[in-house]
Amino acid sequence: MKNKIEQYLKEINETSIDNFVNKLDGIEQFRIKFLGKKGVMNELFECFKTIPNEEKREMGQLLNQLKTAAQTKIEEFKSYIEEQTDDNGNLDLTMPTDFSDIGCRHVLSVVQNEIIDIFARIGFTVAEAPEIEDDWHIFSALNFPPEHPARDMQDTFFIEKDGCHGDVALRTHTSSVQVRVMEKNQPPIRIIAPGRVFRNEAISARAHCIFHQVEALYIAEKVSFADLKQTLLYFAKEMFGENTQIRLRPSYFPFTEPSAEMDISCNICGGKGCNICKHTGWLEILGCGMVDPNVLEASGIDSKKYSGFALGMGVERMAMLKYQIRDLRLYFENDLRFLKQFEAIL
Repeated sequence: MKNKIEQYLKEINETSIDNFVNKLDGIEQFRIKFLGKKGVMNELFECFKTIPNEEKREMGQLLNQLKTAAQTKIEEFKSYIEEQTDDNGNLDLTMPTDFSDIGCRHVLSVVQNEIIDIFARIGFTVAEAPEIEDDWHIFSALNFPPEHPARDMQDTFFIEKDGCHGDVALRTHTSSVQVRVMEKNQPPIRIIAPGRVFRNEAISARAHCIFHQVEALYIAEKVSFADLKQTLLYFAKEMFGENTQIRLRPSYFPFTEPSAEMDISCNICGGKGCNICKHTGWLEILGCGMVDPNVLEASGIDSKKYSGFALGMGVERMAMLKYQIRDLRLYFENDLRFLKQFEAIL
Protein backbone atom coordinates (compact mmCIF):
# COMPACT_ATOMS: atom_id res chain seq x y z
CA MET A 1 0.00 0.00 0.00
CA LYS A 2 2.85 2.36 0.80
CA ASN A 3 4.33 1.81 -2.69
CA LYS A 4 0.96 2.59 -4.27
CA ILE A 5 0.61 5.86 -2.37
CA GLU A 6 4.14 6.90 -3.31
CA GLN A 7 3.43 6.15 -6.98
CA TYR A 8 0.25 8.24 -6.89
CA LEU A 9 2.11 11.10 -5.20
CA LYS A 10 4.72 11.00 -7.96
CA GLU A 11 2.00 11.02 -10.62
CA ILE A 12 0.29 14.05 -9.06
CA ASN A 13 3.54 16.00 -8.75
CA GLU A 14 4.47 15.27 -12.38
CA THR A 15 1.04 16.16 -13.84
CA SER A 16 0.97 19.54 -15.58
CA ILE A 17 -1.86 21.60 -17.05
CA ASP A 18 -0.07 21.23 -20.38
CA ASN A 19 -0.77 17.48 -20.27
CA PHE A 20 -4.44 18.21 -21.00
CA VAL A 21 -5.53 18.86 -24.58
CA ASN A 22 -8.89 20.16 -23.33
CA LYS A 23 -7.90 21.82 -20.08
CA LEU A 24 -11.32 22.04 -18.41
CA ASP A 25 -12.17 18.42 -19.21
CA GLY A 26 -8.68 17.35 -18.17
CA ILE A 27 -9.01 18.97 -14.73
CA GLU A 28 -12.37 17.31 -14.15
CA GLN A 29 -11.03 13.90 -15.13
CA PHE A 30 -8.06 14.43 -12.77
CA ARG A 31 -10.44 15.28 -9.90
CA ILE A 32 -12.64 12.24 -10.55
CA LYS A 33 -9.64 9.93 -10.70
CA PHE A 34 -8.29 10.93 -7.29
CA LEU A 35 -11.22 12.41 -5.33
CA GLY A 36 -14.32 10.93 -7.01
CA LYS A 37 -16.64 8.39 -5.32
CA LYS A 38 -14.86 5.56 -7.11
CA GLY A 39 -11.52 7.30 -7.17
CA VAL A 40 -8.08 6.51 -5.80
CA MET A 41 -8.64 8.00 -2.33
CA ASN A 42 -11.79 5.95 -1.59
CA GLU A 43 -10.07 2.82 -2.84
CA LEU A 44 -7.07 3.41 -0.57
CA PHE A 45 -9.27 4.20 2.47
CA GLU A 46 -11.01 0.85 1.97
CA CYS A 47 -7.60 -0.86 1.98
CA PHE A 48 -6.64 1.18 5.07
CA LYS A 49 -9.30 -0.66 7.09
CA THR A 50 -7.57 -4.01 6.58
CA ILE A 51 -3.97 -3.13 7.49
CA PRO A 52 -2.49 -3.97 10.95
CA ASN A 53 -3.00 -1.41 13.72
CA GLU A 54 0.73 -0.77 14.07
CA GLU A 55 0.89 0.50 10.46
CA LYS A 56 -2.20 2.67 10.52
CA ARG A 57 -0.46 5.76 11.94
CA GLU A 58 2.11 5.86 9.12
CA MET A 59 -0.38 4.96 6.40
CA GLY A 60 -2.90 7.52 7.70
CA GLN A 61 -0.32 10.28 7.41
CA LEU A 62 0.58 9.21 3.87
CA LEU A 63 -3.10 9.11 2.86
CA ASN A 64 -3.67 12.61 4.19
CA GLN A 65 -0.56 13.76 2.35
CA LEU A 66 -1.84 12.22 -0.90
CA LYS A 67 -5.30 13.81 -0.49
CA THR A 68 -3.78 17.21 0.24
CA ALA A 69 -1.47 16.93 -2.79
CA ALA A 70 -4.42 16.12 -5.08
CA GLN A 71 -6.53 18.99 -3.73
CA THR A 72 -3.62 21.43 -4.01
CA LYS A 73 -2.91 20.40 -7.60
CA ILE A 74 -6.57 20.86 -8.56
CA GLU A 75 -6.57 24.33 -7.02
CA GLU A 76 -3.43 25.19 -9.01
CA PHE A 77 -5.15 24.08 -12.21
CA LYS A 78 -8.27 26.14 -11.43
CA SER A 79 -6.16 29.21 -10.62
CA TYR A 80 -4.44 28.88 -14.00
CA ILE A 81 -7.81 28.78 -15.78
CA GLU A 82 -9.05 31.82 -13.85
CA GLU A 83 -5.94 33.76 -14.82
CA GLN A 84 -6.76 33.16 -18.48
CA THR A 85 -10.25 34.70 -18.16
CA ASP A 86 -11.30 38.33 -18.23
CA ASP A 87 -13.54 40.11 -15.74
CA ASN A 88 -16.66 38.75 -17.44
CA GLY A 89 -15.55 35.14 -17.01
CA ASN A 90 -14.77 34.61 -20.70
CA LEU A 91 -11.68 32.78 -21.85
CA ASP A 92 -9.03 34.98 -23.45
CA LEU A 93 -9.17 33.83 -27.06
CA THR A 94 -5.85 35.50 -27.83
CA MET A 95 -3.98 33.10 -25.49
CA PRO A 96 -1.95 30.41 -27.30
CA THR A 97 -3.38 26.91 -27.23
CA ASP A 98 -1.83 23.49 -27.44
CA PHE A 99 -4.53 21.89 -29.58
CA SER A 100 -3.13 19.45 -32.11
CA ASP A 101 -3.85 20.09 -35.79
CA ILE A 102 -6.77 18.13 -37.17
CA GLY A 103 -5.91 16.13 -40.26
CA CYS A 104 -7.76 16.54 -43.55
CA ARG A 105 -7.96 14.88 -46.94
CA HIS A 106 -5.37 15.67 -49.61
CA VAL A 107 -6.70 17.87 -52.40
CA LEU A 108 -6.14 15.03 -54.91
CA SER A 109 -8.29 12.71 -52.80
CA VAL A 110 -10.99 15.38 -52.59
CA VAL A 111 -11.07 15.87 -56.37
CA GLN A 112 -10.89 12.13 -57.10
CA ASN A 113 -13.79 11.43 -54.73
CA GLU A 114 -15.80 14.22 -56.36
CA ILE A 115 -15.25 12.66 -59.80
CA ILE A 116 -16.27 9.23 -58.49
CA ASP A 117 -19.42 10.68 -56.89
CA ILE A 118 -20.47 12.37 -60.14
CA PHE A 119 -20.17 9.15 -62.14
CA ALA A 120 -21.79 7.12 -59.36
CA ARG A 121 -24.94 9.22 -59.78
CA ILE A 122 -25.33 7.87 -63.34
CA GLY A 123 -24.67 4.23 -62.48
CA PHE A 124 -20.88 3.81 -62.69
CA THR A 125 -19.22 1.57 -60.09
CA VAL A 126 -15.57 1.64 -58.99
CA ALA A 127 -13.15 -1.04 -60.29
CA GLU A 128 -9.52 -1.58 -59.30
CA ALA A 129 -6.55 -3.60 -60.56
CA PRO A 130 -2.79 -3.97 -59.77
CA GLU A 131 -0.36 -1.11 -60.31
CA ILE A 132 2.25 -3.62 -61.56
CA GLU A 133 0.99 -5.09 -64.83
CA ASP A 134 2.10 -7.29 -67.72
CA ASP A 135 2.44 -6.25 -71.34
CA TRP A 136 -0.92 -7.76 -72.31
CA HIS A 137 -3.02 -5.63 -69.97
CA ILE A 138 -1.01 -2.42 -70.42
CA PHE A 139 -0.45 -2.51 -74.18
CA SER A 140 -1.34 -5.52 -76.32
CA ALA A 141 -5.00 -5.94 -75.29
CA LEU A 142 -5.46 -2.20 -75.83
CA ASN A 143 -4.45 -2.38 -79.49
CA PHE A 144 -0.92 -0.95 -79.08
CA PRO A 145 1.19 -2.21 -82.01
CA PRO A 146 4.60 -3.71 -81.09
CA GLU A 147 6.40 -0.66 -82.52
CA HIS A 148 4.26 1.92 -80.67
CA PRO A 149 6.38 4.67 -78.99
CA ALA A 150 4.63 4.14 -75.62
CA ARG A 151 6.45 0.81 -75.35
CA ASP A 152 9.79 2.59 -75.35
CA MET A 153 11.87 2.68 -72.16
CA GLN A 154 11.74 6.49 -72.02
CA ASP A 155 7.98 6.37 -71.34
CA THR A 156 7.57 3.27 -69.18
CA PHE A 157 9.09 2.02 -65.94
CA PHE A 158 9.86 -1.61 -66.79
CA ILE A 159 10.34 -4.02 -63.91
CA GLU A 160 11.19 -7.00 -66.10
CA LYS A 161 12.01 -6.50 -69.78
CA ASP A 162 11.41 -9.52 -72.05
CA GLY A 163 11.30 -11.91 -69.08
CA CYS A 164 9.79 -15.38 -69.03
CA HIS A 165 6.32 -13.85 -68.73
CA GLY A 166 7.02 -11.00 -71.17
CA ASP A 167 7.41 -7.38 -70.16
CA VAL A 168 6.33 -6.43 -66.63
CA ALA A 169 6.00 -2.73 -65.83
CA LEU A 170 4.38 -0.10 -63.64
CA ARG A 171 1.13 0.71 -65.40
CA THR A 172 1.22 3.84 -67.53
CA HIS A 173 -2.56 4.30 -67.50
CA THR A 174 -5.60 2.91 -65.72
CA SER A 175 -6.90 1.50 -69.01
CA SER A 176 -5.43 -1.80 -67.84
CA VAL A 177 -8.28 -1.93 -65.31
CA GLN A 178 -10.77 -1.84 -68.18
CA VAL A 179 -9.13 -4.88 -69.80
CA ARG A 180 -9.30 -6.91 -66.59
CA VAL A 181 -12.96 -6.01 -66.10
CA MET A 182 -13.87 -6.94 -69.69
CA GLU A 183 -12.02 -10.26 -69.41
CA LYS A 184 -14.08 -11.28 -66.37
CA ASN A 185 -17.47 -9.75 -67.17
CA GLN A 186 -19.87 -9.69 -70.06
CA PRO A 187 -21.80 -6.51 -70.95
CA PRO A 188 -23.49 -4.43 -69.80
CA ILE A 189 -20.39 -2.96 -68.15
CA ARG A 190 -20.38 0.48 -66.54
CA ILE A 191 -17.27 1.11 -64.43
CA ILE A 192 -14.97 3.91 -63.33
CA ALA A 193 -11.30 3.14 -62.60
CA PRO A 194 -9.41 5.60 -60.36
CA GLY A 195 -5.77 4.92 -59.56
CA ARG A 196 -2.11 5.86 -59.56
CA VAL A 197 -0.03 5.55 -62.73
CA PHE A 198 3.66 5.95 -63.58
CA ARG A 199 5.59 7.33 -66.54
CA ASN A 200 9.30 7.87 -66.99
CA GLU A 201 9.15 11.64 -67.42
CA ALA A 202 11.19 14.56 -66.14
CA ILE A 203 9.57 16.23 -63.12
CA SER A 204 8.50 19.84 -63.68
CA ALA A 205 5.68 22.23 -62.90
CA ARG A 206 3.61 20.59 -65.66
CA ALA A 207 4.70 16.92 -65.44
CA HIS A 208 5.57 14.23 -62.90
CA CYS A 209 6.64 10.59 -62.99
CA ILE A 210 3.71 9.70 -60.68
CA PHE A 211 0.18 10.94 -61.18
CA HIS A 212 -3.43 9.84 -60.84
CA GLN A 213 -6.02 9.00 -63.46
CA VAL A 214 -9.71 8.25 -63.52
CA GLU A 215 -11.06 6.31 -66.48
CA ALA A 216 -14.63 5.38 -67.28
CA LEU A 217 -15.91 2.54 -69.46
CA TYR A 218 -19.44 1.82 -70.67
CA ILE A 219 -20.22 -1.19 -72.87
CA ALA A 220 -23.69 -2.36 -73.84
CA GLU A 221 -25.83 -2.84 -76.94
CA LYS A 222 -26.30 0.16 -79.22
CA VAL A 223 -24.01 2.54 -77.31
CA SER A 224 -23.27 5.53 -79.56
CA PHE A 225 -21.05 8.59 -79.67
CA ALA A 226 -24.11 10.61 -78.66
CA ASP A 227 -24.16 8.69 -75.35
CA LEU A 228 -20.50 9.60 -74.83
CA LYS A 229 -21.11 13.28 -75.58
CA GLN A 230 -24.07 13.50 -73.21
CA THR A 231 -22.07 11.81 -70.43
CA LEU A 232 -19.21 14.26 -70.95
CA LEU A 233 -21.54 17.27 -70.87
CA TYR A 234 -23.17 16.03 -67.67
CA PHE A 235 -19.77 15.50 -66.02
CA ALA A 236 -18.43 18.93 -67.05
CA LYS A 237 -21.47 20.77 -65.70
CA GLU A 238 -21.42 18.84 -62.41
CA MET A 239 -17.68 19.35 -61.95
CA PHE A 240 -17.19 22.93 -63.11
CA GLY A 241 -20.63 24.54 -62.97
CA GLU A 242 -23.92 24.67 -64.86
CA ASN A 243 -22.66 27.28 -67.36
CA THR A 244 -19.75 25.13 -68.53
CA GLN A 245 -19.63 24.37 -72.24
CA ILE A 246 -17.71 21.57 -73.95
CA ARG A 247 -16.18 20.96 -77.35
CA LEU A 248 -14.69 17.79 -78.86
CA ARG A 249 -11.65 17.76 -81.14
CA PRO A 250 -10.58 14.75 -83.24
CA SER A 251 -7.60 12.90 -81.79
CA TYR A 252 -5.94 9.47 -81.81
CA PHE A 253 -5.70 6.74 -79.17
CA PRO A 254 -4.87 3.12 -80.07
CA PHE A 255 -7.77 1.73 -78.02
CA THR A 256 -10.60 4.00 -79.26
CA GLU A 257 -11.96 4.75 -82.71
CA PRO A 258 -13.09 7.41 -83.32
CA SER A 259 -11.14 9.29 -80.65
CA ALA A 260 -11.46 12.82 -79.32
CA GLU A 261 -10.08 15.26 -76.80
CA MET A 262 -12.52 17.31 -74.79
CA ASP A 263 -12.16 20.98 -73.89
CA ILE A 264 -14.29 22.97 -71.47
CA SER A 265 -14.95 26.68 -71.52
CA CYS A 266 -12.42 28.34 -69.23
CA ASN A 267 -13.99 28.54 -65.77
CA ILE A 268 -11.61 31.34 -64.77
CA CYS A 269 -12.30 33.92 -67.49
CA GLY A 270 -15.69 32.57 -68.57
CA GLY A 271 -14.41 31.82 -72.06
CA LYS A 272 -13.20 35.36 -72.73
CA GLY A 273 -9.49 34.44 -72.76
CA CYS A 274 -6.82 34.62 -70.06
CA ASN A 275 -3.31 33.36 -69.23
CA ILE A 276 -4.65 30.06 -67.91
CA CYS A 277 -6.42 29.15 -71.16
CA LYS A 278 -3.71 30.85 -73.27
CA HIS A 279 -6.31 33.37 -74.43
CA THR A 280 -8.30 30.70 -76.31
CA GLY A 281 -11.22 30.54 -73.88
CA TRP A 282 -10.90 26.72 -73.72
CA LEU A 283 -9.13 24.23 -71.43
CA GLU A 284 -8.34 20.62 -72.37
CA ILE A 285 -9.36 18.18 -69.62
CA LEU A 286 -9.62 14.62 -70.97
CA GLY A 287 -9.41 12.13 -73.83
CA CYS A 288 -12.21 9.87 -74.95
CA GLY A 289 -13.66 7.80 -77.77
CA MET A 290 -15.60 4.73 -78.83
CA VAL A 291 -13.92 1.49 -77.76
CA ASP A 292 -12.07 -0.04 -80.73
CA PRO A 293 -13.64 -3.37 -81.84
CA ASN A 294 -10.19 -4.99 -81.63
CA VAL A 295 -10.08 -4.16 -77.89
CA LEU A 296 -13.49 -5.73 -77.35
CA GLU A 297 -12.55 -8.90 -79.24
CA ALA A 298 -9.21 -9.20 -77.40
CA SER A 299 -11.13 -9.34 -74.12
CA GLY A 300 -13.69 -11.86 -75.32
CA ILE A 301 -16.58 -9.48 -76.09
CA ASP A 302 -18.54 -9.75 -79.33
CA SER A 303 -17.89 -6.45 -81.13
CA LYS A 304 -20.74 -7.09 -83.59
CA LYS A 305 -23.26 -7.20 -80.75
CA TYR A 306 -21.80 -4.69 -78.30
CA SER A 307 -20.26 -1.23 -78.51
CA GLY A 308 -19.03 1.17 -75.90
CA PHE A 309 -17.14 4.31 -75.00
CA ALA A 310 -14.17 5.06 -72.76
CA LEU A 311 -12.79 8.28 -71.32
CA GLY A 312 -9.83 9.14 -69.14
CA MET A 313 -8.69 12.19 -67.19
CA GLY A 314 -5.83 13.22 -64.92
CA VAL A 315 -6.84 14.03 -61.34
CA GLU A 316 -3.94 16.49 -60.97
CA ARG A 317 -5.12 18.32 -64.07
CA MET A 318 -8.66 18.54 -62.70
CA ALA A 319 -7.43 19.91 -59.39
CA MET A 320 -5.21 22.46 -61.17
CA LEU A 321 -8.17 23.77 -63.15
CA LYS A 322 -10.66 23.68 -60.29
CA TYR A 323 -8.42 25.39 -57.72
CA GLN A 324 -5.98 27.28 -59.99
CA ILE A 325 -2.88 25.39 -58.84
CA ARG A 326 0.09 26.42 -60.98
CA ASP A 327 2.77 23.86 -60.01
CA LEU A 328 2.04 20.13 -60.16
CA ARG A 329 4.97 19.34 -57.86
CA LEU A 330 3.11 20.86 -54.91
CA TYR A 331 0.88 17.78 -54.73
CA PHE A 332 3.79 15.56 -53.69
CA GLU A 333 5.90 17.80 -51.41
CA ASN A 334 3.71 17.57 -48.27
CA ASP A 335 4.11 21.30 -47.64
CA LEU A 336 1.57 22.12 -44.91
CA ARG A 337 1.30 25.70 -46.15
CA PHE A 338 -0.09 24.35 -49.42
CA LEU A 339 -2.22 21.56 -47.96
CA LYS A 340 -3.93 23.75 -45.34
CA GLN A 341 -5.42 25.91 -48.10
CA PHE A 342 -7.91 23.13 -48.85
CA GLU A 343 -9.18 22.38 -45.34
CA ALA A 344 -12.35 24.34 -45.98
CA ILE A 345 -13.40 22.20 -48.97
CA LEU A 346 -13.39 18.90 -47.06
